[in-house]
Amino acid sequence: MSSTAFKDHLGRPIVAVTGMGVITSLGQGLADNWAALTSGTSGIHKITRFPTDGLSTRICGTVDFIEVPHPNSVERSFAFARETTREALAQAGLSGDFAGPLFLAAPPVEPEWSARFELADRAPPAEKEGDAYERFLAAMRERPDPVFLEAAQFGSISERLSDLFGTRGLPVTLSTACASGATAIQLGVEAIRQGRTERALTVATDGSVSAEALIRFSLLSALSTQNDPPEKASKPFSKDRDGFVIAEGAATLVLESLESAVARGAKVLGILKGCGEKADHFHRTRSSPDGGPAIATIRAALDDAGIDESRIGYINAHGTSTPENDKMEYGAMLSVFGERLKDGIPSSSNKSMIGHTLTAAGAVEAVFSIQTMLTGTLPPTINYTNPDPTIVLDVVPNVKRDQQVTAVLSNSFGFGGQNASLVMTVEPA
Repeated sequence: MSSTAFKDHLGRPIVAVTGMGVITSLGQGLADNWAALTSGTSGIHKITRFPTDGLSTRICGTVDFIEVPHPNSVERSFAFARETTREALAQAGLSGDFAGPLFLAAPPVEPEWSARFELADRAPPAEKEGDAYERFLAAMRERPDPVFLEAAQFGSISERLSDLFGTRGLPVTLSTACASGATAIQLGVEAIRQGRTERALTVATDGSVSAEALIRFSLLSALSTQNDPPEKASKPFSKDRDGFVIAEGAATLVLESLESAVARGAKVLGILKGCGEKADHFHRTRSSPDGGPAIATIRAALDDAGIDESRIGYINAHGTSTPENDKMEYGAMLSVFGERLKDGIPSSSNKSMIGHTLTAAGAVEAVFSIQTMLTGTLPPTINYTNPDPTIVLDVVPNVKRDQQVTAVLSNSFGFGGQNASLVMTVEPA
């Protein structure tokens, strides 16, 4: 293979995916997840982690089958990331120190209520107003609490992963809402393209479902309240959708320059062809109704990939099942793909089965997008029994479809104006 075969249309190193790992509410590992996803199985269930009395939403897609030493979001997120990274490295055929950078998407970290209340209970009485911080420091000095400290440090997950897998340099932790997983992948792609490394470990994880998280999203009217039955609640692009279902999960992708992967005889699973990222300043949580930033994000990803919209054979939609976001995403896709969106490009939502894994979503869906191309199977959008007449879209309704595609677009449009899209292909060209 000539040296030019390892470069893209802009002369940059082509970035290959050589390993993948995933955990969602459907199970642990790519094989189990893919079997459940393509069979239309839902991982949504009633919440058992904490009491839900008086709450309007009582369902979730939590991962409750991975043991953690302490029941907090940091320990859960670390455990999920550890397991998906082990799976991805094994598939890539890599052992020992990874010797490349780590880019981690992680949820905003803060101690859960129970831990904060316990700290407040053992803090000395206040001597004057405004000295709460000093009280808490005094309590920590008197009785150091490593678990609390880990739960309060944003970088603790990536540092532990770096130590465990021998990554190179200071690990990067980012949190860009629902686009985080895709953004972590983009950072890995850029590091390889810029010649700073031949391989990168990109990880996205979220184990942050708690009573506080549920209440916060409920106050934004973002969550589905269709609790019974749980597995029917997430219904992207349906007329009676009423919100997303909060969930947990993780995914890891091993990225390498194509030249490095070929040189060591690694199996290439897919190519990270293009990345697009644009900000939306319309509102703190709402997306711009005209879809302008989302349109720009998709087009940026296509431009970066050096292909036009006619090459895309499948869209892994953001598809949250919220009334506003689904409508905005449809309008954005329609603006880019035109009438072909209605007749020729299937666009399904994994979130109908796994829920919205928040920080992890972009990477989880990137893994599923590559798996779609590898297997020639399009995962369905389940619960699609009441189509929204204003959204004319082939959502692969309810049942998987055998269809070979060679280029996929995966969208991640998040709270706070964070938008990211990835273009993935099976061949370098």
